[in-house]
Amino acid sequence: MWSNLFREFFADLGKQKLRSFLTILAIAWGTLSVVLLLAFGRGLGNSMMEGMLGAGNQVIIIYGGQTSVNYEGLSIGRSIRFTEEDVDLINKAVPGISHSSPQYGRWGAQLQYGDEITTTYMEGVNPDFEIMRTMYPAAGGRFINEHDVDEQRRVLFLGDEIATQLFKDEDPIGKQVKLDNMPFTVIGVMKPKMQTSMNNGPDANRAIIPYTTLRNIYGNRNVGSILIRPESPELQEEIKAGVTSLLASKYKFDPADEQALPMWDFIEQEEMNQKVSTGLEIFLFTVGFFTLMIAGVGVANIMFVVVKERTREIGVKLAVGARKIHIITQFMFESLFISFLGGGIGLAVSSAIVFGVLSMNLTTGAGEFLGKPQISEMAVIVTVGVLALIGLLAGVFPALKAAKVDPVESLRYE
Repeated sequence: MWSNLFREFFADLGKQKLRSFLTILAIAWGTLSVVLLLAFGRGLGNSMMEGMLGAGNQVIIIYGGQTSVNYEGLSIGRSIRFTEEDVDLINKAVPGISHSSPQYGRWGAQLQYGDEITTTYMEGVNPDFEIMRTMYPAAGGRFINEHDVDEQRRVLFLGDEIATQLFKDEDPIGKQVKLDNMPFTVIGVMKPKMQTSMNNGPDANRAIIPYTTLRNIYGNRNVGSILIRPESPELQEEIKAGVTSLLASKYKFDPADEQALPMWDFIEQEEMNQKVSTGLEIFLFTVGFFTLMIAGVGVANIMFVVVKERTREIGVKLAVGARKIHIITQFMFESLFISFLGGGIGLAVSSAIVFGVLSMNLTTGAGEFLGKPQISEMAVIVTVGVLALIGLLAGVFPALKAAKVDPVESLRYE
């Protein structure tokens, strides 16, 4: 049975070479569109998420603001400023926090190595900052540790771009630089990372020292901000509410006054990015789906032509005892075969394009976002499902028409 179906199918293709070729090409092009749109859409979404995580991984940054609401007789416009003790207080009083760090900041810090001089934004933090801000050291170096903090060491962790600017091709690890004319030892350089969201410039141009060292040298009394990371994203709202209540009680401001305690919540941003990424994939799939459906019209068209040209043959088969289900099966098979043949070609070509783009290792310009396409299993499953749907829809009506052929009338058909 199957050999007869294949033999008759390829015989029909041979009679309609140009129309069959164009139909299969249309299906292949539609499949190519769907797969590539989904692959590059997924890659773009992943790059957006990677860029956002480059600025903070599930971090909540708490800033001191100004009161905008009268509270217990206290006036509007009071400045809220935090100290290092507030970080310890939050860790003790608010459960569910896995990492935290005070954050001092200083603009215009001057770095000098030999004849190379540059200025940058410097931060004083603790070791937890490495995980929260994804500032991981390249091979051979390290981030600041607890001993650096406890002993107020003059050690320096550099962003990758500013390290290249200062040291060119030299290995910076262990070298001494002058930070505002004070000697510091470079202990690590950040691994290059994508960063699409930033605060006071990209981390690639940043200098990091222990917060105790910065406070001791420059005499800062108040931290610029406090970073915390929940043990789980599900604890986000509970922790934010706990921190707000605690600090509002200490500094006497209305807990509902958002301007008194601004927060930058990366968990919310991550959820928003995920929704945008999902919406983008749905939109791109919809565009590709309709492209593929247009190709399905071509499959239906060629199947109707085949039914018309084989009316006599169908009548003979019915006259000698063929059942209608056999006729329907034959034309449904041919429709599905055309869909999957074109789909297989499209899937193969799109896979080759994706692997070709990945092999180019694009990391600059638009390639930083579009250079990492990904063909997911779901994309393949959905595409195959759409091809099956097209094959069924394009074949069912011609097949039903063929099954209704009157054997006597068909023998007179020219």
